[in-house]
Amino acid sequence: MAIAQTRPFGQRYAFVVVGVIFLALLIAAGLRSAPSVMMVPLEQAFGWRRDTISFSAALGIFLYGLVGPFAAALMERVGLRRTVMASLVLMAGSTALSLLMREPWQLIATWGVFSGIGSGAVASVLGATVANRWFKTNRGLVMGLMSASSATGMLVFLPVLAALAQWGGWQPVAITVSIACAALLPVVYLLVPERPASIGLRRFGAEADEPPVAAPQGNFLTSTLATLGQAARTRVFWYLFATFFVCGFTTNGLVGTHLIAFCGDMGIPEVQAAGLLAVMGVFDLIGTTLSGWLTDRYDPRKLLCVYYGVRGLSLMYLPYSGFSPVALGIFAVLYGLDWIATVPPTLRLSNESFGDRAGPLVFGWVVAGHQVGAAAAAYFGGTMRQLQGNYQLAFLIAGLTGIMAAAISMLIEPPRRGEAAVVPQPA
Repeated sequence: MAIAQTRPFGQRYAFVVVGVIFLALLIAAGLRSAPSVMMVPLEQAFGWRRDTISFSAALGIFLYGLVGPFAAALMERVGLRRTVMASLVLMAGSTALSLLMREPWQLIATWGVFSGIGSGAVASVLGATVANRWFKTNRGLVMGLMSASSATGMLVFLPVLAALAQWGGWQPVAITVSIACAALLPVVYLLVPERPASIGLRRFGAEADEPPVAAPQGNFLTSTLATLGQAARTRVFWYLFATFFVCGFTTNGLVGTHLIAFCGDMGIPEVQAAGLLAVMGVFDLIGTTLSGWLTDRYDPRKLLCVYYGVRGLSLMYLPYSGFSPVALGIFAVLYGLDWIATVPPTLRLSNESFGDRAGPLVFGWVVAGHQVGAAAAAYFGGTMRQLQGNYQLAFLIAGLTGIMAAAISMLIEPPRRGEAAVVPQPA
């Protein structure tokens, strides 16, 4: 193995791995949020329609989710570190290549197809794989921290990217994202082993006599699709898929892609609107971490019901808020606290229902539902804006879907304690 076989901190080295993966997830989130600040500059630079630019963002979000379950299986076959590094190379290359674009199809290829595939492997399924692979206990808290990286990515990147877009157009945004992706490559190579056993450790919280994890067998594509086929026969999978579809529809699909443009329609400058998203990112960092702590202690179904209910009401409030500083501040706090707070309880339900080995893979398919919802909302929002001249109805509809997801959450029935997981774990 190319990296050293020993590491400091003992079992606590797991938190070093979490820190590096947190950075990778943060940068992927920054890439996926970049189209929201590029939308108006691209419109001005090329004269492209809002729905055309929205389609590129939607395609990137869709692939971001679709790649997830295959990436989870690929990490088991070729290695987590190799998968993450290849994804970073693809993200850096595609965003750099976009600097040469002159036609809409080139925008779709670079910021839609290639960046979508690259960022899809550095997403929630990566966090789920690391949490299961490196931790026996405290998984909810760890997953909460890594889920919060998307909010932190928004916090760190959006104000900077918005200022760059306002100063120099869309090109400085692409350059910044490309450099950030490339800079993380040596960090991942040096600090992320494949498994705890690779450096003579066991999972954090595991007993010394914990049996080693058997290497997966067979073709990873076949395994991925077979796991989907087994999970799709259960109600719990479709309930999780439906609620996470709504999660994507109501977060990075609509708000993440169109809130800055919505604020622009209401006379709020781009940098100020990006600052609003950054405030939401601060509160989501708090809310998602707290959600992970709560998930280790309380019924995840009830947590999801509360999160989706608050989110739906927040979205229905926004179009009638008047967009005053106080009203936007209230929205930022309420909405920010549960932006990605749904991830830890959803992952727990997936692991409880499908087992520690199959759980992350099934969760990858659930995340695909999240991104299908996000892609639908990204395109839906742009189309509604093009047809109606405003975003009001789009946000109201999204709010109603949040209320529906709150109700669906209470229908989920994971196996009782002691029962076998729904999907048998591989030998």
